[in-house]
Amino acid sequence: MIVRVRAPDGMFRVEVGLTDTLATLLQKLAPLMKAPTADSIKLTRDVGGSHLMAEFESSVASLGLKHGDMLFASVAASARPSVEPEFSRASESSKSQAPLFVKQEAVDNQLEKDDGLIRRKRDAGMCKHGANAMCEYCLPIEPYDSEYLAKKEIKHMSFYAYLRKILSQSKIGGDISGGLPPNVVPPLEDPDYRVKSSCTSGHLPWPGGICSKCQPSAITLQRQPFRMVDNVEFSSPALIERLLSFWNTTRCQRFGFLYGHYQGSPNVPLGIKAVVEAIYEPKQGWEEDGIKLDIESPEFEREMTRVNAVAEACGLKTVGMIFTDLEPTDVPQKVVYRRHANSYFVTSLETRLGAYMQLKHPNACRWARNGQFGSKFVTCCLSGNKDGDIDVSAWQFSNSAMAMQAADLIVPSSVPSKMCVQEPTKTRYVPDVFYRHTNEYNLPVTTNAKPAFPVEYLLVNLTHGFPTEPNPLFKSKSPFCIENRDHLQQVQSLGAFKRHIRGVEGSAEKLALVLSDFHLLVYLASLDILGPEEIKLIGKTASADSAESATVFAGQVMDSSGWQTLLIMLQEASDSDLNHSSYSNGNDIAGSNAGSTGISQNEPAGSSSVSSGPWNCRHCTYLNEPSKVECDMCSLPKDM
Repeated sequence: MIVRVRAPDGMFRVEVGLTDTLATLLQKLAPLMKAPTADSIKLTRDVGGSHLMAEFESSVASLGLKHGDMLFASVAASARPSVEPEFSRASESSKSQAPLFVKQEAVDNQLEKDDGLIRRKRDAGMCKHGANAMCEYCLPIEPYDSEYLAKKEIKHMSFYAYLRKILSQSKIGGDISGGLPPNVVPPLEDPDYRVKSSCTSGHLPWPGGICSKCQPSAITLQRQPFRMVDNVEFSSPALIERLLSFWNTTRCQRFGFLYGHYQGSPNVPLGIKAVVEAIYEPKQGWEEDGIKLDIESPEFEREMTRVNAVAEACGLKTVGMIFTDLEPTDVPQKVVYRRHANSYFVTSLETRLGAYMQLKHPNACRWARNGQFGSKFVTCCLSGNKDGDIDVSAWQFSNSAMAMQAADLIVPSSVPSKMCVQEPTKTRYVPDVFYRHTNEYNLPVTTNAKPAFPVEYLLVNLTHGFPTEPNPLFKSKSPFCIENRDHLQQVQSLGAFKRHIRGVEGSAEKLALVLSDFHLLVYLASLDILGPEEIKLIGKTASADSAESATVFAGQVMDSSGWQTLLIMLQEASDSDLNHSSYSNGNDIAGSNAGSTGISQNEPAGSSSVSSGPWNCRHCTYLNEPSKVECDMCSLPKDM
């Protein structure tokens, strides 16, 4: 039956059964009235009557309520949801919130002050004026100028070029150097393909009811004209070489999170680049044809919380993820070229993972109505190019991809290049989905995306590169072993750490250089010996902008109680107690003969020792030099 409820915000109709309790009625009424909890609603039979709270567990029938009866409700003033302090209500007609304060990235604040105009020199052939004048051939052009972008082969304009284009078409204007003007509704809003839960049309919330006001509109997919990040820059080729060494050794795939920061990109008008300073490899299952990650497990969350705290201490944050997709060929040092126009650039499974990760890393933006717009999280892949060499590809996924993932509308397909649209259920509303393309007659057409559509409609391409003069944040010359590679006999242990810091005792300058290693810092944090303040101090040591500053911080580390406790543990324990493996970390991934090209398949060199003669590796049968204690081909120890 239907019970009518009159509230200050209007009339509501709640469907209940005779055996349902008053508590059930209140639980259904709370979202309609936007009450924080069911028990915050005061329900009476008459205006100003007594509260029915005492009969909370009574059934509807025992209360004498009949179909069509009316009750009166209000929400306690102290229980009404308050507006967050950093936001205020926009005009009533806008039905949105205008951010007053949003903590953006430093690069966002910097680009807001840049006009982005592209200056042009005087054209000797077209300009007929003097040196101090300008005409249409030499006037500065906007960063979103379509002819300029086409000439530079920029498929996606930068986000701030797109923002200026949007603002230039509005009353706000293109000048955003002063930030958002007062009493102006922010122009940006992420798409939302979910059923609105706060519909005031009087029906039950979804899935109990739906109307034209709360159901999402049809979706028409098309290429996103802008990108949140334009370029991915790896601060050192060694980052890629160390990740590749896993595949060189095992021929299995590997996954890692990218840690770094964002800064302006000079190659794109008002562009942003993600500068990668470290790659962390979380616990994962590895196969020749894929990777397994339990990203929703409590263990994974705890691991990444610890890593993120170390990154924050170093002034870094998660900027993306990277994975390998490699298959060797019969030709030495060559891999299969599998990602191209006739197959796929990115799979539907990778797309869904990328959209999921972007949702977990939203972009703070004061030009968006809820303070967030898109994501700066990037996805990179190491795979073969057309020449059979290993190359990096970089993407982001569109805001529509994020919205479809949030609404549970997409699912990976058995065909890598196709994304399937979910089937509707009792709890999942699936709107109509279309995509636009050019048919065989070169005419634009709109096609139904069900049951599947090309992944490219959710894809945003990025460029990538390496600095011409690398100056990485972490400068340790003898890298500590990488985490979660125990199966390769590369174990992070106290024994490995003791050997790693041998020879630096009493020297703050030497310790500063040793501590400038992200993997070592994460390992130290995992020991739970150093306190939060000491971890921050070590982070300052590792990321100091000068050797002098790093030495000062390292001296403070040496004097800290946590560091002294750690040294006492190392001194009192025997080597057998400290070691979990006979493998020495000193010969980890980036060996002395590692290539300097950024994309290299050179195997790491082992350390030297005395041996009687050449020896065959018992794992891969490769014939090694007498001085080698590890195989040059598979990097496994001689005596393992």
